[in-house]
Order: sequence, then C-alpha cells, then structure tokens
Amino acid sequence: MQQLIYFIQKYRYFLFFLLLEFIAINLVINNRSFHKSKFVNSANSFTGGFYNKINSLTDYLHLNKENLLLVNENLVLKNKVEKFSQLLAEIKSKKVDDTTSFKQRFYFIEGKIEKNQFGGNYNFLTINLGKNDSISNEMAVINSMGIIGITEHVSNNYSRVQSILNRNSKINARLKNSSYFGSLMWNGVDYNILQLLDIPRQAIIKSGDTIVTGGMSTIFPAGIPIGKVIDTEEGASIKRIVNIQLFNDMSNLKNIYVIKDFDKHEIMNLENNSNE
Repeated sequence: MQQLIYFIQKYRYFLFFLLLEFIAINLVINNRSFHKSKFVNSANSFTGGFYNKINSLTDYLHLNKENLLLVNENLVLKNKVEKFSQLLAEIKSKKVDDTTSFKQRFYFIEGKIEKNQFGGNYNFLTINLGKNDSISNEMAVINSMGIIGITEHVSNNYSRVQSILNRNSKINARLKNSSYFGSLMWNGVDYNILQLLDIPRQAIIKSGDTIVTGGMSTIFPAGIPIGKVIDTEEGASIKRIVNIQLFNDMSNLKNIYVIKDFDKHEIMNLENNSNE
C-alpha cells in the first residue's frame, strides 16, 4: 500500500495531467459530433480487427474438425454417386426395369494412413482400417485424386497396403478416351511417375491424355483416375512403354477410401469354376 502511495506522490503531476487530458478528450468527443463519429469509427475498426484475428485463430484451431466433417460428407456423396452411376448404366443397358430392386455393387469406407513408405523399391502403407471395418485382402485403396494401392495383410484394426510404388504392383489401366488397356507398373525410379506397359502400337497416345483404371478385375472399379501421359518409349516388342505422371503426390497422403466390391466372391467363384 505504501508503495502505491509513494508512486502516486512521485508521479502526481503526471497523473494529474493524464486526468485532465482524459476529461478534455471526453468533453470534445461528447460535444462535437464530428469528433464523436471519428472516435466511434476508430473504436469499431480496432475491435473489428481484434475480433477478426480471434475468429481466424479459432477457425485455424478447428481445421481438423472441419476436415473430418468434409471427409465424411464426401464419403456419403461418393457412395450415392456410385450407386446412381451403376443404376443409370444398367437402366441404359435395359438390365433393370424395377429400380427399387437395384443392388449397389461398390461401397466406399473412409480411413486414414498411419504410415507411408515411398523411398524404396517395395513400398507399403499402413491404414487404420481392419477386419472390424469389413476390410479384407485385395481391396482397392484410393483417395480423391486417384489410386493408392491394394490391401495385402489385414488385422482387426489395421491393414497393410501394397503401394502402387511397389515393383510387384500390377494394375489394369487404360486410356480414358479409348478402349486400349495395359498393365500399370513402377520401375522404381521416380515416385511421381509410373509406367503403362503392353499398350499396342496402333493406339493413338498423346501427351496429356488421362489414364484411368480398366475395371477388368474385382479390385478397382473402372474409371478411377491415375494420371496423365508424359511421353512414350519404344519397347523391344510391338508394344510400347507409356510414362504416366500421377495425379497423387505419393509422398503426401492422409485421408483414403477403401472400396468394397459386393460381387467380388461371386465373380471369383464363377471364374474358378470356369477354369476347372
């Protein structure tokens, strides 16, 4: 208390000056409309800027929550689009007369990548989905940009995914603007560039052409984006090597979708019986 009294005594003239200044400014603002409006505008500008910064900080802190909501919304939309696309295709081919009896073939399950390898020749990923999420071996893993890999080993809560950046990976792919298809593989050189093999020479291929999944397996549905053609190399046979720039940045992956094919086992059983 004595310190406060000492402070007031020491700076009494300066404090008295500040009090008079405050009274003078208050009188000017209250008695002059011009000065009052300027003061109000300045105060509003200051408080508005302050609250804007607070809101920006709050929005930033809630980004993860917003991203999760967007991923879940995108998952719902993907499943609806897939269902309606299949329904429309079957209606056009006159396979469906009663749309109420339509059965969806593909279903998308949302997840996240826990570990991502992309620096070796035989790369794998770990995702946070497993048997408890209806995941099994040989299921397609994609994201909003394109293909990522295929599930290989599955535990109750996690799965190991063979990345498309794996020398053993081999995926059916085709040119989007034609029916020519080949095998998508990786030569182990650049993690942004894959090779499309076994494309016939008569196929017209231009730089910038889009490459998508061919749909000739029970893993990837047809038409999922892969990348764009960079250039072509002449192979030893009548076929060529097409270098593909991936749409995905394989070094920066997080949110994924695993695709469940409800008809997979029926098709595989039919093919196995035919082979026998």
